[in-house]
Amino acid sequence: MALRNLNDVYLHQLQDMYSADRQALAVTRRLANLAKDEHLVSALDAGVEGIRRGMKEMEQLLARHGADTETEHSEAMEGIVAEIKHDLLEAEFDDPYPRDAMIAAQYQRMAHFAIAGYGTALAFAQRLGLTEDAGQLKKNLDTAYSGDRTMTQIANGNVNQKAA
Repeated sequence: MALRNLNDVYLHQLQDMYSADRQALAVTRRLANLAKDEHLVSALDAGVEGIRRGMKEMEQLLARHGADTETEHSEAMEGIVAEIKHDLLEAEFDDPYPRDAMIAAQYQRMAHFAIAGYGTALAFAQRLGLTEDAGQLKKNLDTAYSGDRTMTQIANGNVNQKAA
């Protein structure tokens, strides 16, 4: 797809975020199954639901603009997921607490990617005068911020202490 104007860049961003969410959804499910701390498991389960809702929002946005959900592949999220697989899913831990600390840290990396992506898409939608799109993107951005804050509270509240 040639990116000729801001609208093209905007649609490309939406497609990239949809791909990123699809990848994040799969790995977040695996992290939830791996985590031991009950608050961490609960937050990851909530993250799975938040990502699912975000994907539905993205499907609606892309459909509204006649754009395909399968056109783009987020190589950036692919890199984050590869690091998660290497550092968590393929790594051996003698103790579940350091693993939980690593899970929280890696989840936050995905959340920060979502914050950057949704924030950028929101700015594009606002500039393009796409008020309805902006409202949906704001919800996704708020969900990503909330997941990040929750993970920080869990890590600082209990997980990192036990890992130390």
